Amino acid sequence: MQNENMLTRGILGLSLVILGFAAIAQPDRWQQRVEYKMEIDMDVVSNQFTGVQQLKYYNNSPDTLDKVFYHLYFNAFQPGSMMDVRSRTHTDTRRGVQDRIFKLKEDEIGYHKIKSFRQDGKRIDTSVDGTIMTARLSSPILPGQMVVFEMEFESQVPIQIRRNGRDNKEGIRYSMGQWFPKIAEYDYSGWHSHDYIGREFYSPWGDYDVTIDIDSDYVVAASGVLQSSKNSKNGKKTTHRYLAENVHDFAWGADPDYKHDVVKIREGLDFHVYYQGDTLVEQWEELGDYMKKAIPFIEAKCGKYPFPVYKVVQGGDGGMEYPMFTLMTGHKPLKSVVGTAVHEFLHSYYQLVLGTNESYLYWMDEGFDQYYDEMTMNYLFDESFESRKPMAGYYRYYKGIVESGKEEPLTTHADHFENHRAYGMAAYGKGALALQSLEYILGREVFDRAMLRYYNTWKFKHPNAVDFEIIMEKESGLVLNWFFDYWTKTTKTIDYAVQNVSITNDGSQIEMERIGLMPMPLDVVVTLVDGSKLNYHIPLGMTRGNRPLDEGEVLMSAWKWVNPYYSFVIDIDKDQIESVAIDPSRRMVDINYENNIYPNRNSELEIKGKSNKLENN
Repeated sequence: MQNENMLTRGILGLSLVILGFAAIAQPDRWQQRVEYKMEIDMDVVSNQFTGVQQLKYYNNSPDTLDKVFYHLYFNAFQPGSMMDVRSRTHTDTRRGVQDRIFKLKEDEIGYHKIKSFRQDGKRIDTSVDGTIMTARLSSPILPGQMVVFEMEFESQVPIQIRRNGRDNKEGIRYSMGQWFPKIAEYDYSGWHSHDYIGREFYSPWGDYDVTIDIDSDYVVAASGVLQSSKNSKNGKKTTHRYLAENVHDFAWGADPDYKHDVVKIREGLDFHVYYQGDTLVEQWEELGDYMKKAIPFIEAKCGKYPFPVYKVVQGGDGGMEYPMFTLMTGHKPLKSVVGTAVHEFLHSYYQLVLGTNESYLYWMDEGFDQYYDEMTMNYLFDESFESRKPMAGYYRYYKGIVESGKEEPLTTHADHFENHRAYGMAAYGKGALALQSLEYILGREVFDRAMLRYYNTWKFKHPNAVDFEIIMEKESGLVLNWFFDYWTKTTKTIDYAVQNVSITNDGSQIEMERIGLMPMPLDVVVTLVDGSKLNYHIPLGMTRGNRPLDEGEVLMSAWKWVNPYYSFVIDIDKDQIESVAIDPSRRMVDINYENNIYPNRNSELEIKGKSNKLENN
């Protein structure tokens, strides 16, 4: 059943190694590199495994390192852990976690016990604080130096509560994400040794050579390409070896009842589906056909997927992405199964190939993912998708959080939001609306080119928000730092209004006001009584330019951000004007669309209602 494409691994290895070294060679952006070799022996009765890990660690930084940090994710699943305390005491506790960790029994908790740790063969002491292990080195790692760390460890797989674990609600035995001691990332801002309380990740690129020894009646799915599966002499266990190259994580799943389907997407890319035989089989059998349509659409928008396989594996507690692999629950309708698979596949771009620091730049992963997720789902399930407004739901989500007063800026660390809905809006909603706003500012064609350029420039290089901003500026020729400053560093909102249309000697004067504190360029459409439309574009002075104009569109003078008011005159009598609207496409994230159009129908109805009330009295 493990009939994966082994012929591609040589080509993959060569191409990705070249890409990896090219990234390291960037004079303005170094990055660390790792090579893991792990062997684990799983006991499916005790749900424990022993592991041996060898890690070659390449210090490509200009710094001398006297210590290293490791993540021990399983330690979060113990009563009294930071994840447990946060889940029980947060102002709005996460549904699905709450006090479940606190109630775990001894044989249900998760743990990693480090039995030994060596640096270049010399044993050194380690200390563990929750989910973080610190190793103070016997000798410092100099710039440009490679060292070998060797570790022996014992682990227990926790009851499935959050992403990983065993025996999830659908009966999957093992969902193995965040399952091994993993070195933390070190970059230009230092070590990223954040405690694990359930949210995001950031890790160095490298190669994973992983051997899993498990009972022979288990079907195994894992990141990377299967190299071999060998039965033990007594036939009771099978050893599976996988190779995943130029990735920053490795995950796997195992269950005795997995069915395994393979769909060829294109030359060099196979799509694998692993699902339980007693689940909603028909939906999962159809998933491959939908992805065969979805992935070419995604590649045209986002860039070419660079790996030879992608695997969707039933497990976990919802949907969670890993390199070439995702865990997702399966007892749901077809559209939901497809939607989760599309969303997780898109993470291959904005997290698993670009590798942003999700602790701080969650919106550049979840939000970008969600923007193309909505677009792809409209394409799959509605052929008129171009005329739809896929971000409308996220606009309502954003507006609701703003009006609640609970919005926090996108510079907030993912773990430190005071409200889970505010985090969700920031990561998914405001992140997706960031791309919609940029498409509005730059124009669709320029935006599409810029997004492809961003992916092709920064894949395998851990880009940050400034790197993204620079690509948008280079492709558009516009200055955009103001947008990123307002959108990510503040909670200021956009609100423009058409206040009046007045008669002048030269025709009609359109009078507008900026009510919100965030400025934007404006598209203004004047509709005449005969049904014809006049289109005007008002640049924002800070952009030092404007997007390409549509045919027949008139470029107006720039609106300076310090001015709360702006007006312009058109050579049209007022009685010929049916309406004036700011951004009738509603791509600009204006917090109050009702005042974007003149005459304001709601105001007219309100005035008419008051008049009728006075007459009746």
